[in-house]
Amino acid sequence: MAMILSAPETKVAKPETAEERAAVNDFIAAFESYKAANEERLAQIETRGTDIVTADKLARIDAALDAHQARLDALATKARRPALGGAAGAPERSASEAAHADAFDAYVRHGEAGGLKALEAKALSAGTGADGGYLVPFEAEAEIGRRLAVLSPVRALASVRTIGAGTYRKPFMTSGPVCGWAAETAARPQTDSPVLAELAFPAMELYAMPAATTALLEDARMNLEEWLAGEVEASFAAQEGTAFVAGDGAGKPTGFLAYAKAAEAAWTWGKVGFVATGAAGAFPSATPADPLIDLVHALKAPYRQNATFLMNRRTQAAARKLKDENGNYLWAPPPGAGQSASLMGFPVAESEDMPDLAADAYAIAFGDFRRFYLVVDRAGVRVLRDPYSAKPYVLFYTTKRVGGGVQDFDAAKLLKFAA
Repeated sequence: MAMILSAPETKVAKPETAEERAAVNDFIAAFESYKAANEERLAQIETRGTDIVTADKLARIDAALDAHQARLDALATKARRPALGGAAGAPERSASEAAHADAFDAYVRHGEAGGLKALEAKALSAGTGADGGYLVPFEAEAEIGRRLAVLSPVRALASVRTIGAGTYRKPFMTSGPVCGWAAETAARPQTDSPVLAELAFPAMELYAMPAATTALLEDARMNLEEWLAGEVEASFAAQEGTAFVAGDGAGKPTGFLAYAKAAEAAWTWGKVGFVATGAAGAFPSATPADPLIDLVHALKAPYRQNATFLMNRRTQAAARKLKDENGNYLWAPPPGAGQSASLMGFPVAESEDMPDLAADAYAIAFGDFRRFYLVVDRAGVRVLRDPYSAKPYVLFYTTKRVGGGVQDFDAAKLLKFAA
């Protein structure tokens, strides 16, 4: 099956450091080695069957590609983390922000809550002090959000809205108003009204509990806001990533794989559409690229312009082997640090929470995730200091409220590995 797809227009950023440039070159060189080994494997299949040495070589290069991708991701993550507190070029804090930061620092280091109580009482905060904890300074909250966007694949792709209430409600028009043509003197009967649906996204509580020693807290050179953001980022990102993909909605966001699904031919609003590969747990052997082409074109053109593939690294390893009818590989390594690999010209995002290749598994998602999935953040990250439960450590019970769910069921499709 012929494949003619134009890659979406992207801006290729030149790596900023020699380390990033070297990482990109190593990745590209590893992929060239991978292609050579795979061609050798395919040639052996056509003659006598795959040699075990060749198969092992391909597996080792495949693992090396994953390692290079992890190295690039780590460099990009490091580059995207702005320093907190006094960074060069950072905007100056207002008087109220500076007062809040100083009061929070005193609370975290010494447990002195008087300053925060006065500030939050003045701001009419709903916090209850020792019971509910205290709001972190705005800079620390923003930094936690930025770090999560780097580490949580779905959050980085989805729309994110900050709310002030416990639930975000969004009306959505599932069908527009009916209209029609009429001659100059013809009757104009009343048309049907648009159909609206209300989507509700409740914010659930997510928590982490980093610990610090008293000596660490007494170190005046320690930036506690940055330390706190760094401690909670991995915990929050891991929990969010799982919930946004497969969460059941019980005390956590509803993941897009938890919604009802329907074959694309029978798709209706409220369900996530899918395309079947025609082979259980695998790409079809004769035309392995055809299901991906069908998946891409199952998406309407307005969504396809900003679409991204989402899969885990094991599925991506299988996708690396796919070629079109002209022998060109469909997968390509990222052109630079901080950028994505591509499949058929579309970016590839990696989420370990996506299923592995297996019979009836929805292992690949493709769509405009910014229009497909909505993440809602309840304003404010709270910290409750606990110096008693794990002496000599001081625990910091850190909570944020976050929800999520599908907001446009037409904006993404799944690839089901089934006959």
